[in-house]
Amino acid sequence: MLRTRNLIVLLFLSSFLIAFQTSDTDPNKDQVLMEVMLQSLKYYHYAPEKVDDDFSNKVFDMYMKRIDNNKRFFLKKDVDKLQEYRSKLDDAALVGDFSFLDKVNEIRQKRYKQVKEFYTAILAKPFVFTKNEDLETDGDKVEYVDNSTDLKERWRKHLKYQVLSRVQTKLNRQKKAVEKQDTSVKIQTLEEIETEAREKVLKSWENWSKNFEQEDRDDRIAVYINAFTNVLEPHTGYFPPLEKENFNIRMSGKLEGIGAQLRQEDGYIKVVKIIPGSASYRQGDLEVNDKIVKVAQADGEPVDVVDMKMDDVLPMIRGKKGSEVRLTVKKVDGTEKVIPIIRDVVVLSESYAKSAIIEHKDSKNKIGLIDLRSFYADFQDPKGRRCAKDVKQEVQKLIAESVDGIIIDLRFNGGGSLSDVVDMTGLFIDKGPVVQVKGREGRPLLLEDRDANVLYDGPLVILVNSFSASASEIMAAALQDYGRAVIIGSAPTTFGKGTVQRFFSLDDAVPQRLKDLGKLGSIKITIQKFYRIDGGSTQLKGVTPDIILPGVYTYAEVGERDEEYPLEWTEIDPANYRSSNTIPKLDRIKKKSAKRISTNETFRLIEENALWLKKQQENSSYSLNLDTYTQEKEEAEAMSKKFKEINTEIDDLAISVLAADEAQLEQDKSRKESIDNWHKNLKKDAYLEEAVMVINDWR
Repeated sequence: MLRTRNLIVLLFLSSFLIAFQTSDTDPNKDQVLMEVMLQSLKYYHYAPEKVDDDFSNKVFDMYMKRIDNNKRFFLKKDVDKLQEYRSKLDDAALVGDFSFLDKVNEIRQKRYKQVKEFYTAILAKPFVFTKNEDLETDGDKVEYVDNSTDLKERWRKHLKYQVLSRVQTKLNRQKKAVEKQDTSVKIQTLEEIETEAREKVLKSWENWSKNFEQEDRDDRIAVYINAFTNVLEPHTGYFPPLEKENFNIRMSGKLEGIGAQLRQEDGYIKVVKIIPGSASYRQGDLEVNDKIVKVAQADGEPVDVVDMKMDDVLPMIRGKKGSEVRLTVKKVDGTEKVIPIIRDVVVLSESYAKSAIIEHKDSKNKIGLIDLRSFYADFQDPKGRRCAKDVKQEVQKLIAESVDGIIIDLRFNGGGSLSDVVDMTGLFIDKGPVVQVKGREGRPLLLEDRDANVLYDGPLVILVNSFSASASEIMAAALQDYGRAVIIGSAPTTFGKGTVQRFFSLDDAVPQRLKDLGKLGSIKITIQKFYRIDGGSTQLKGVTPDIILPGVYTYAEVGERDEEYPLEWTEIDPANYRSSNTIPKLDRIKKKSAKRISTNETFRLIEENALWLKKQQENSSYSLNLDTYTQEKEEAEAMSKKFKEINTEIDDLAISVLAADEAQLEQDKSRKESIDNWHKNLKKDAYLEEAVMVINDWR
């Protein structure tokens, strides 16, 4: 079906572009891109919007936010001049008119020259850090300023904050060196540190200036076009040729680098996923939602990358195996941390399904754990690794160990192969539907397990969190609808991504006459939606766990619901299925779990941490007084340290290797070391302990 749809799209694009051959003048590249994008969205997007004045207003706001999120370039009068285009972008797009984009760029170039004069003059003089003043860092909380004097003042505060941050970091390093009597650290005066910090901030902005001047028409067009695509929903977008290549690398994780998926958001490069088995995964400090603010090569000078294009930042982060990159990241709690990572090729075996035996002092049960970080599949090789096949083997090994229950850990599992979800779910149910997939027209496609055999019918728990998405949500939802598993989560709901996207290459459809336009890139379009077998979508709402435990990200803005224009939750008719109801007295299990959690000190601290993180996220204003700023940083670091110590080893948990794996691990020392480290982390996992006790209550 997908191949047919792909062919239809390409035929449509070809017929559209060939139509230009009969015209008197050749279209330019910008016109072709805009027309193809609009027509593709109209005919193939799951929920296309009418391209009208309301649509235009949304595009206007999104585009202005993306090019000046913190309102440090445009004056109020600049934006007022542009307001004449607010409701006309739809009409302009339909006729290939880019006068708004040209006008924006004209004003932006003018303000850029002014801003360059600002930071050069401001950074030429020392800052005084005794004055009590603050900087608001959330662009949504500030307005455009009225004049150049106010704009310069906004820049003064911003630059002062950047210098202050460096000064405080250096002073803190010196303080610790003195306490440790470390003579290798050169002690400098405040004046010397401030001067050095200003020079480095100036150098950083000079690098930014070079990147700005190298920005070309294609870069600006891509940002503009994606303002049109993203007002539909966040997963549809235009990818220029280079950005598509970067996307492929980020998704595959098969590059020599740090092994993290990144996304540009409000001027920051944000970590959205850590690839299992990657250098970042093994190093352990880089986390989802970290914002990269500086990048350094080994002990080289850090480069500020805030507001820098992602295409310019990625080459700095990537590198050869064995080389070191140091990332300065801003944590969710507001603290900054320098993370050294030795670049490496992703160790794929780390991402494969693996098992362990869990035993608890307060239970006579032996529990099997299956860790699955992604629904992987090698689509190029029919004999390649597939997660459904691997999980089946792990279940068989656990059955041979006579386990009393199985836990499948889908935390931080962002999804993957849909067919493997169906096959894997079929291991635990009689034959029947697993998920419904629906395009915008026609009846939903029912994907079902046709094998009547049930490999394992014992107690089953699925662990999820805020970052369990897509395929993970489908499996959890199906097993929940069948009454086959207890879903335990560390948030009120999972991520909530219930849509399907497909890439379509524009270059494949370009007739020979238009090849001179150069490469056009690709369009990624949301074409389908997932629905549970009970009829409800996993989109936006995700999956609500049966048992909700306190989680660090309970109150944080993560998930589909926190995107700007997510697709809405909808429902269709339920599929024909029969619940197995294998869970005895679920309400009793939930009550016993709640009672344990209420007296568990670890979960109390996790809840306290979550509330503190929420407070830190809401606080976007920072003092520019050195003493006050230092005090705030020290308080934040103390709290961060306190919560880092939450996960201590649980004495009552015992983790062991499966008998079937012992011989192989003894022969593979690196693999054994990896498994040993995994077991150490399991010993600190309060969620795993609670899952074990839930299975204990099941019996």
